[in-house]
Amino acid sequence: MVLLQLGRLFEIVYILLNKRLVTAKELSDHFEVSIRTIYRDIDILSQSGIPIYANKGKGGGIGLVDNYVLDKSLLSEKEQDEVLMSLQSLKAVKYPDIETVINKVSALFNKTDNNWIEVDFSHWGSEQAEEQKFNDVKRAIIGKRVIAFSYYNSYGEKSEREVEPLKLIFKGQGWYLYGYCKNKKDLRLFKITRIKNLVLMNETFEKVSPENVFSSITESKQKEVILKLKIDKNMSHRVFDEFDEGCLDKTKTGDFIVTITFPENEWVYGYLMSFGSALEVIEPEYIKNTVKEKLQKTIEKYI
Repeated sequence: MVLLQLGRLFEIVYILLNKRLVTAKELSDHFEVSIRTIYRDIDILSQSGIPIYANKGKGGGIGLVDNYVLDKSLLSEKEQDEVLMSLQSLKAVKYPDIETVINKVSALFNKTDNNWIEVDFSHWGSEQAEEQKFNDVKRAIIGKRVIAFSYYNSYGEKSEREVEPLKLIFKGQGWYLYGYCKNKKDLRLFKITRIKNLVLMNETFEKVSPENVFSSITESKQKEVILKLKIDKNMSHRVFDEFDEGCLDKTKTGDFIVTITFPENEWVYGYLMSFGSALEVIEPEYIKNTVKEKLQKTIEKYI
């Protein structure tokens, strides 16, 4: 069970202990998930032995049987820690009103040391506007609202986009937005740092994100290429930051030989060229030649 769902399940029980009867719509609005998700959660709680019921129709709702008291021994020590870890993760991403829930659950479990995580989505040296961008994207994803923004590709070319945002994801040292681009009529990844002038639109949408974005991209669209690279030892800080130890070898002079599989697209060329003269493509030959052509075109602009 994912931590986010575990935290939501526990909070549903806590809400019912205090209110006794709520509607699926109220829970759906509170957690910002679909009513279908709420009913799935109710089924899970019921199968776990929680005496929970749902009555449909006027005056109906979701509730617990009378005189039910939550027995914290139903959860193991590990499960209690997972609940708190899930709730603390929500606090880190500034989930609304989560602090009160954390305090109540901590008191119930008799645990006080919960402040173990802090997240700042912006990069070092960025302005407050960068953090606001993440908050706006989060609001758009949760509220299923279309966003409009200017986007700069790896060559610095600007385009205007309208996107149905589905998920914020972190991959390879960077944050990305995954969503349906209405301009390109396709699912795309957008690097957050290249998104500018973001605006939340009033238009809403109903698409649902796949469970594993990168698996779906790899399986359906991305062609991959195995690269063999030589990287100067002076770039060791990037090598150890960005590559697993298993793909590294060293030359006699201390330089690195990196063998890595990357998606074969325009991003990979921009990434390779970001190392400047510290990187040499050894294989495959056509990737090496393409990088050479792109570098020559760049040099021509300064002649």
